[in-house]
Amino acid sequence: MDHNLIATLFARANRQLEAEFSSLPPLETPSSALEMEQILTEVAHRLGDNYPYFHPFYAGQMLKPPHPLARAAYALAMTINPNNHARDGGRASSGMEIEAVAQLAAIFDWTEHLGHLTSGGTFANLEALWIAGQLAPGKRIVGSEQAHYTHGRISSVLKLSYSSVAADHHGRMDLNRLEDELHKGDVGTVVVTMGTTAIGAVDPLDEILALRDKYQFRIHADAAYGGYFRLIRNQLSEPCRRAYQAMDQVDSIVVDPHKHGLQPFGCGSILFRDPSVGRFYKHDSPYTYFTSKELHLGEISLECSRPGAAAVALWATHRLLPPVEGGEFAKGLAAGRSAALELDRRLRAEPCFRPFAAGAPDLDIVVWQMAAGSPERASDLAQQTFAAAATRDLHLALVQLPHSWFAGPAGAASSSTSATCLRSVLMKPEHAAWMEPIWERLMAAAREVKGE
Repeated sequence: MDHNLIATLFARANRQLEAEFSSLPPLETPSSALEMEQILTEVAHRLGDNYPYFHPFYAGQMLKPPHPLARAAYALAMTINPNNHARDGGRASSGMEIEAVAQLAAIFDWTEHLGHLTSGGTFANLEALWIAGQLAPGKRIVGSEQAHYTHGRISSVLKLSYSSVAADHHGRMDLNRLEDELHKGDVGTVVVTMGTTAIGAVDPLDEILALRDKYQFRIHADAAYGGYFRLIRNQLSEPCRRAYQAMDQVDSIVVDPHKHGLQPFGCGSILFRDPSVGRFYKHDSPYTYFTSKELHLGEISLECSRPGAAAVALWATHRLLPPVEGGEFAKGLAAGRSAALELDRRLRAEPCFRPFAAGAPDLDIVVWQMAAGSPERASDLAQQTFAAAATRDLHLALVQLPHSWFAGPAGAASSSTSATCLRSVLMKPEHAAWMEPIWERLMAAAREVKGE
């Protein structure tokens, strides 16, 4: 998008915002334009010491640039700097948060819900597990060994017992191992990951729901990464489609708009299917709330001060790109997944790579090994390829995974050994159009490492 156009639109909107408060006496703010220009120039230079996260050649970690409209709306809101802990501190932005969160809930077909934005997925998951502990005191939390590591830490903070369940060769929770835990009779909540951090694997939620009918436990869906993919569930594999279709039946959901939702960091969200869990948040703080009898978000949040600007940015983005099936936003998700499938296809055709043995990626994360005679050699080649690709402006990531998860006789013979693998998160819609130059650089890096 044209940055000059965004700057022009922002200037117009900023003048409109100033006009909204034109009845107030003018306020003089002393400043040194020259000094500020010098500092901002230095800031711009310092920020150049970063990977180009905004560019399609950055295909490493889960870093997606915010939409230009989200950046502009966030900056506009910062003129007022609202605090969405209470309507006193963020009257307009609190209303916008409630509307934006309702649109997130609608992705999962929830018309009734309780929810709010958070600083990110970690705190959103903390709130989900806190409520789980309130409703099932003394019961364990269990999640896949491929679930985000923060679930174990969060459970420790909350003084809840947490257990990991082994993953299968797809990277999904092993249901036989899960049922072993459920047989013990002390599991209160199962954390189901809808898009693991390492490989984007989607746990079999529909089958876990069948176990819930038998063993009676809460289900928390950690969809921080993969939540938005429910909008394109019919384009996913059949196991993933079934899992996403069933998301309306879970008890709580975390989804991060600052991942696929085109938002600045930090913007996470927590949603509860049963609004009555709000009773656990009740508190009395009369010095904070006094001008409105309407719901204020501090009544349903463990966090106190929260940036209203994040709500404004998300609300504006939803206005431009509604998160609905078949919309432009959903097409962007589909484009990233298409890029992942294409990269996976090319990797499988090249003998110098060892692809993921279970098949194509669940979402838009691709992992692979370098073909080698041992896990140690494969790890060494992966690290060399990672560095060689970076010299060609192609930025990937590295991840430790079981060697047995990758196709080939060496993998099958080393079932308990981990190896360093290459990983690419193709979450930008532009990645599909840029696949050819991405592939050229990857192959050039691989040939250099192989000495060809």
